[in-house]
Amino acid sequence: MFRRKGAEGNLPLPAEDKIEILTLLAVAPEADVREKALETLQGYDRAEVRRVVASPQTAPDVLAFAAEHLLAGREELREILLWNPSLPAESRARLQRQPAPQSAVVEAAAAPLSQPQPEPSPQPPQPEAAKESPATPAPESAPNPHEEAAAVEILAKLAAGANVEEVVGAHVEAPPEVTKHDDQLTQKERETLIEKINRMSVVEKIKAALTGNMETRSLLIRDSNKIISRAVLQSPKISDTEMEGYAAAKNVSEEVLRLIASNRKFMKTYVVMRALINNPRAPIDITMPLLNRVNEKDLKGLSLNRNVPEVIRSLAIKAIKQKEEANKPKLPKH
Repeated sequence: MFRRKGAEGNLPLPAEDKIEILTLLAVAPEADVREKALETLQGYDRAEVRRVVASPQTAPDVLAFAAEHLLAGREELREILLWNPSLPAESRARLQRQPAPQSAVVEAAAAPLSQPQPEPSPQPPQPEAAKESPATPAPESAPNPHEEAAAVEILAKLAAGANVEEVVGAHVEAPPEVTKHDDQLTQKERETLIEKINRMSVVEKIKAALTGNMETRSLLIRDSNKIISRAVLQSPKISDTEMEGYAAAKNVSEEVLRLIASNRKFMKTYVVMRALINNPRAPIDITMPLLNRVNEKDLKGLSLNRNVPEVIRSLAIKAIKQKEEANKPKLPKH
């Protein structure tokens, strides 16, 4: 009885304990229990799974199981697992050897169900640095397994609370254009900054993302290496206005938008949450749960926003109708 309820995910326990029990039951000797536990895990709430596998407190066996069995259809878990310092070395090596599949399938699932012509709609303000611009984005970094491993280790240590200089090294010097205040940068320095960032190693880019100015972060957030964009989002210098711009930007990767959505600190800020849900590039699975946090005024704006997926617009319209029904005066009972 206990094993069956555990395999169905019905035990009255926190998500962390449920997922750990499910991973144990997924390798149980009984075929029916094993199959049911794996089925439950594969259908488990995506946000909860991401939160559990991102936690350094999660048991290494659970992380190893997730790395082997849960990546299908949840490719975002790859980078989250690689970022977790508790992931066993063998699982880390296997994930780093396996090439990540193309994201076309994921993006297709998040695309609008219909393609009506866009029309003007209320959008949150974006800081100049985060808006789309003709500036050339940083090109793809040349793959270097040693640099990639070092970069993952840096981010893991930072997540555990280490100092930037301790893990990156004081010897990694950033060019003056990186640390100079944004309003002091000349046009020539901005052009120089793009060139210098393009020549940086992965570790140098990480330090620039963590300690540099907003102009530097606005270039690095679009870097094709996910580790670099992750480092940008860990910068202690990011303001709410800047984060709102990233959440609304249409020239950042889906991974960046997922990372913003999974960060509780970012999502506590209403304007960031609103920008994300209005972003047509944001995947449906991260924007749908946000609808119940949107106020009535923004719900109306969302219902008119033909840039977002049709399912989001439809749910916004439905939520408005439900609120109107709830606010109607009730006739007295006789």
